[in-house]
Amino acid sequence: MLIPVRCFTCGSLVGDKYEDFKARVETGEDPSKVLDSLGVKRYCCRRMLLSAFEIVDYEIPYYEAIERRRKELLGS
Repeated sequence: MLIPVRCFTCGSLVGDKYEDFKARVETGEDPSKVLDSLGVKRYCCRRMLLSAFEIVDYEIPYYEAIERRRKELLGS
């Protein structure tokens, strides 16, 4: 995942907090409390962490389906 290093709006560092944020949220902690404990106060910076997602996880199934279809067409 390519998390932005800095907030697009205010320029504050957010990239160094992403891994800790992701790990703590996956264990079941409340995202707002995690962001507060990490010191992310501005809503623009909070947006950067809350809206980040692993786009590769969403793209891989499409490429796998295309490859399967290509093999079906070439194998026929």
